[in-house]
Amino acid sequence: MINRKKIVSAIARSTALVAALSVCASSSSLAEGPGDLRADVLGAPRSERLSDWHDLLGSRPHVAGTEGDRIVIDSIAGAFEGMGLETKVWWFEPFLARPVSASLSIVGDSAPDPTAVEGRARRGVTSLPISERELLEDPATYHPDLRWGWNAYSGSGMVEAGVVYANRGRPEDFQRLRELGVDCTGKIVLARYGGNYRGFKVKFAEEAGAAGLVIFLDPGDYGEGRGPTWPQGGWANETCIQRGSIVTLPWKGDPLTPFVPARGDVARLDPDEVALPRIPVQPIGYAAASRIMAAMKGPTVEMMGLEGWTGGMKVPYRVEGGDLELRLEVSQVRELMRTANVFGVLPGSERPDEMVVVGCHHDAWGFGAADPLAGMIVLLETAKVFAEAADRGLRPRRSIVFAAWGAEEFGIIGSCEWVEAEADRIRRDAVAYVNLDMAAMGTRFGSSATPSLIRSIVRATEDVPQPGGEGSVLEAWQGDRDTPPVGDLGGGSDHIGFLCHVGVPSVALSARGSQGSVHHSNYDTLAWYRATVGEDYVGATMLSRITAALVADLADSPLPPIDPVPAVAGLERRLKAYETAAEDAGLSIDLVALRAEVEQTLQACESAARRLEEAEEDDRTVQALIDFDRAWIGEEGLPGRPWFRNEFAASDRDSGYGSVVLPRFSEAIRDGDQEALDEAVLRYRTLMITVREAADRIAP
Repeated sequence: MINRKKIVSAIARSTALVAALSVCASSSSLAEGPGDLRADVLGAPRSERLSDWHDLLGSRPHVAGTEGDRIVIDSIAGAFEGMGLETKVWWFEPFLARPVSASLSIVGDSAPDPTAVEGRARRGVTSLPISERELLEDPATYHPDLRWGWNAYSGSGMVEAGVVYANRGRPEDFQRLRELGVDCTGKIVLARYGGNYRGFKVKFAEEAGAAGLVIFLDPGDYGEGRGPTWPQGGWANETCIQRGSIVTLPWKGDPLTPFVPARGDVARLDPDEVALPRIPVQPIGYAAASRIMAAMKGPTVEMMGLEGWTGGMKVPYRVEGGDLELRLEVSQVRELMRTANVFGVLPGSERPDEMVVVGCHHDAWGFGAADPLAGMIVLLETAKVFAEAADRGLRPRRSIVFAAWGAEEFGIIGSCEWVEAEADRIRRDAVAYVNLDMAAMGTRFGSSATPSLIRSIVRATEDVPQPGGEGSVLEAWQGDRDTPPVGDLGGGSDHIGFLCHVGVPSVALSARGSQGSVHHSNYDTLAWYRATVGEDYVGATMLSRITAALVADLADSPLPPIDPVPAVAGLERRLKAYETAAEDAGLSIDLVALRAEVEQTLQACESAARRLEEAEEDDRTVQALIDFDRAWIGEEGLPGRPWFRNEFAASDRDSGYGSVVLPRFSEAIRDGDQEALDEAVLRYRTLMITVREAADRIAP
């Protein structure tokens, strides 16, 4: 029998490969000949090619482990091959989830049902929407592979219970409910997105005894309270639903294989012994949430003194539902599924073992035009301009690894699995990691980074014109500040394995400013992106130029452009903040001895920086610069989170997305743990000695 589905799939994948090669066939208009690599790649990105990359990857849903995912993997591999890069598809088998069915209903008493058993009343059931409405203005929303809203790794089961509104589902929100005598035990908790990672809403709801969780987008945060909604504008309409993973394990990557890659016959944990969510969880839009809130009874949040608990829905916000009940039913399967990272490598001309890794994930919850493809197109365009430069004889000293990560949306899996597999090589040879997740969303540049890379980011923005204005991106970014605002790297994307597990200095680049958000929804389509962000790809072109300049600096400078001073120079400001926080928490903290160590270490770092001004390229100095940021790595990891080994920077333990510098201090103070705080002081004194020794090894 002819398998028509396989034939169609093969045609689709073959078509994707041909399309990828056709994009690569377009050549740059720059003149050929020898020259400066940075200058060459800086002006090479092309807006029309960025649009073509978007068409190539954003024309079908591609959730990790699906057929659409495999087609996108083939497309990226074909693109890298067409550029002439060394291409590798790195398959792995993570433990993923897949939706089977779901429903959410309001259940209420109604008139007696003559068909029911005598003495029992008919239960009125009102079904609530759990998927986006299809739009004539955006035909992509009719695609048969799109699914209803779902949160990956939700528990399966049916719950019929009363409702408690818990604001954003943070620890402080549940604490306020306890103070007010509101019991979540056995109830379905209603919480709005924002304030923390969605998985922690589930974790804290479970800890409060909830039997289920419903998470909604509030129009005041994401919808009509912000501006016109899709398709008239860019903001979430009343049926828009944010999907996403809800895993909150103390490691990143595959849930069953911490510290080792999820490949082949590797030993895996028993899923029943891993702390995955137990309760059913369902995301909804604000049309459904408004119907639930309107049916709730009891005092409003204002009457209960809950400041900041009201959002943008046009109904009173209440904490308890009275006799209102919801029926929530979720069915998902969890199993090993196959997906891949795709690598395109441009080998270095002089130091090929050393590498700069440029990454963005390729999987999405639907079409993923914004997340992740607004970054993936920048990665592909950057790879293309470096490949063209190499064809003209301009090859960087170090190798550049362009990495398209798989299964990021399920828990930053693909990048972390590769870091675990290649940990020794990455520790030894990786100069830096550049992350481009969902990067090109406007023309307002921003960056978060390891302090040692800030100087390189500033240099990369100096020569790129600011779209729609005068001067450079640097001038627009810095504004009237003394220095440009570079943030601390937190959680939520593929830099985590590099930065938090093995200590590679990392940077996230972005361009924001578009008026809208349909994050992780079925509306994240090419039509939405081009209507909201722009069909001219000006922001993506700007960011591609910045990325190219930064990567050229990192990969082609005789000495890796690692600045040893900023991290230590910024410690005093952070120590003052922790002193205040400890005092507010009723804890004591003595930082006199640590401050003395910091001052000595700062002097050592400043001395190393002065020596670098006169230093020449040699193996010893190059390796000392690569190793410098690894001085913050503790092999035992953070307390309770041994996978997180970087003791300078980590993702926030209780919010997921946030960044924390000196996390031992943060966690001890948050826990009110005096012993842990005292141990943190001693540990950071020891680390100062280690950092000082690392600085002394630079250009001795």
